[in-house]
Amino acid sequence: MRTDAPRPRRMRSAPRCTAPLALAALAAALASGGCSSEAGNAPAVTVSNVTLTAAQRGHIELLTLAPAHYRRTLETTAAVDFDNDQATAVLAPFSGPVSRLLVAQGDEVRKGQPLAQVDSPDFAAAVGAYRKAFATARTDRRLADQDQDLVQHNGVSEREFAQAQTDAANAEADRDAALRALIALGVPPEAIESIDQGRAVANPGGLIRSPVAGTVVEKLITPGELLQAGTTACFTVADLSRVWVMAHLFGADLAAVNVGDPAEVVTGVDAHDFAGKVDKIAALVDPDTRAVDVRVLVENPKRALRKGMYVRVLIHSRLESTGLLVPISAVLRDDENLPFVYAAQADGSFARRPITLGARIGEQYEVASGLAAGEKVVVSGGLFVQFMQSQ
Repeated sequence: MRTDAPRPRRMRSAPRCTAPLALAALAAALASGGCSSEAGNAPAVTVSNVTLTAAQRGHIELLTLAPAHYRRTLETTAAVDFDNDQATAVLAPFSGPVSRLLVAQGDEVRKGQPLAQVDSPDFAAAVGAYRKAFATARTDRRLADQDQDLVQHNGVSEREFAQAQTDAANAEADRDAALRALIALGVPPEAIESIDQGRAVANPGGLIRSPVAGTVVEKLITPGELLQAGTTACFTVADLSRVWVMAHLFGADLAAVNVGDPAEVVTGVDAHDFAGKVDKIAALVDPDTRAVDVRVLVENPKRALRKGMYVRVLIHSRLESTGLLVPISAVLRDDENLPFVYAAQADGSFARRPITLGARIGEQYEVASGLAAGEKVVVSGGLFVQFMQSQ
């Protein structure tokens, strides 16, 4: 059957030996390989260009390369962290042992909600100090007001009146300081109102309350643990409606990324991707990975992104670049998985051209090296050309 494919080149046959007709000499020639040393030094066969007939060229499509303007999309790995600008570490406001935990990790809490109960002498002492300061301030102010009436009728001296006013002011300052201490300890307004009215406080123990609304992302204490006021970290409460995605980029890609660039976060769990934007680029290089951390701010209304989750991030650079692009279909791989394309030659043949790929731009690759503007490459039918070259 006739074919239009070019016939493969035949290897040069080994040179004939001029051995004598005697059997002994012939046996000796066969034992020695039956050839001269010229055959052992034959050059290796190299890959040649491919020449196609007019009919075969109908199976391929060529593209003339020209500089293109594009914006790069950088893909990298990342890890989810909660937004530390919306996360609060809850410290123990008073000392004492933990008597009961009132929430668990992962619970949603509102601002002021009790998180744990502590048997704290500091709480009782603060309540007692405020009660005394409040009573003293009220009494001293009443006496000062009475002296103001008496001084108008010469009932008391101006000196006594001034002293009464000073005592009242000092007592009110002590009351305000004691009140601020109660507020710092997380005493609710209704408890303070009970003290002002002379009623007993319903709960003599101390309650650690959430300073913000959010999710309990860390629980750091256990029942019976002794807390130190202002030192022991008890909980971390964070608003998870927005999270940080910490991506990692290396020096070659940093020039294309700026604060404000849009990004996509791909979890791989479902088909839904999360939109975000670059919020901050670290000024230092990680000494272990040699990468630079890039922070992407992502809205997380359904709490699908969780702290510690590994994700992929696509950062869409807003900087315009200029270079050569080839379709994905044009790129083939050799036995060592190195990329190459078939480039048209002046004689009409096609040569295998190794290239260095850059970033992927949609359905195209950026060509870092190996090709020049004006060259023609096979963008469709490259596998057919590769098959013809192997014949």
